[in-house]
Amino acid sequence: MDLVGGPLTTPPNSWIPVPPGSGFGLDHLPFGAGSVDGGRPHVVVAIGDHVLDLDAVRKAGHIDLPKAATRDSLDAVLPILPAVREKVARLLTEPSLQRPLAGAVRPVAEIDLRLPFGVADYVDFYSSLVHATNVGRLFRPDGDALPVAWKHLPIAYHGRSGTVAVSGTPVTRPEGQFTTGGTVDFGPTRKLDFELEVGAVIGRPAQGPVPISAALGHVAGLVLLNDWSARDIQAWEYQPLGPFAGKSFATTISPWVVPLEALTPFERPAPSQDPAPLPHLQPAGPTWSIDLTAEINGTPVTKVSFADLYWTVAQQIAHLTANGATLRTGDLLGSGTISGPGPDGHGSLLEMTRDGTRPITVGDAERSWVEDGDTVTLRGAASDGVHHIEFGRCTATVRPAPGGTP
Repeated sequence: MDLVGGPLTTPPNSWIPVPPGSGFGLDHLPFGAGSVDGGRPHVVVAIGDHVLDLDAVRKAGHIDLPKAATRDSLDAVLPILPAVREKVARLLTEPSLQRPLAGAVRPVAEIDLRLPFGVADYVDFYSSLVHATNVGRLFRPDGDALPVAWKHLPIAYHGRSGTVAVSGTPVTRPEGQFTTGGTVDFGPTRKLDFELEVGAVIGRPAQGPVPISAALGHVAGLVLLNDWSARDIQAWEYQPLGPFAGKSFATTISPWVVPLEALTPFERPAPSQDPAPLPHLQPAGPTWSIDLTAEINGTPVTKVSFADLYWTVAQQIAHLTANGATLRTGDLLGSGTISGPGPDGHGSLLEMTRDGTRPITVGDAERSWVEDGDTVTLRGAASDGVHHIEFGRCTATVRPAPGGTP
């Protein structure tokens, strides 16, 4: 499929206006899926305050894609996303196309954004050294904070792809088992928490081990990710096999897949690792300087950087596939909670409140955990003085459990 006609030289402006300071300019062009007035979802690309409907562009004969690739989701576009993105940039910088493609442009406010791709498998890593150390000290105060293997491989657990939902989808407080004063109880979690994460979206599938040098070639882009957690359920169940019901009830992702190519200006060397990983996990590959924030009911509660992660996306993929496991288009790899140095750099309430013992101030109220009716919003942005991109919001409001409030 010939989508690219040579190197792209991008003029400074597109014929769709981009407001000053927008995080959705020509150097970004994130992909999503959305509908209008309850209609069938189409693949859309964000530009400024608008979207370009790729199904309408295809119908107009200006992009060579099959009908199935521009409808419902990004599933057929993810494997070729870099080429499609480059073609879209060319279309947007060709003034003669403004009139022919006027019907393909809509304000983003009119679009009902959907889950951008079908989630094939969902794996959540545990790649922040600060977070893993903080949690280890809280859950195992008399033992080692880190598992013995933590600095030798990127630890992970397999989540539930069926409960990954797009930003704006409400989250119902889960019920499960936990202990109270030595008694085992069942009911709504009393320790609902968010986790500030980034998810890598697999575009190109792979059979068998993926060498670390080729790992990022399989990544279509990144999304923001909130892997909601019920800490009391998690603490009761997690040994020896790790989280299960305490996390599988809901994962929220942002609606826009940020192409990896858009992040090139923000590449940074990975943090040093000691001890040095085994050869199949070297070199670590780059990370990206992405500022991440979390808010509760509009009040910012933390700010961290994606660049603080100990294990990189390339290392995660190399480890995941080292045993022969496959990659599928639409696989979602969560980074794990991202926490950074300093008292204000915690990516979860578990850390901020010391397992609920030190409430934080949120607006004119206190919070130890997320309460019914609370709205949690994650944001991400990357800037270097020349380029500026934003991820779009990853937000969800908590509904009471079926059995009522805890």
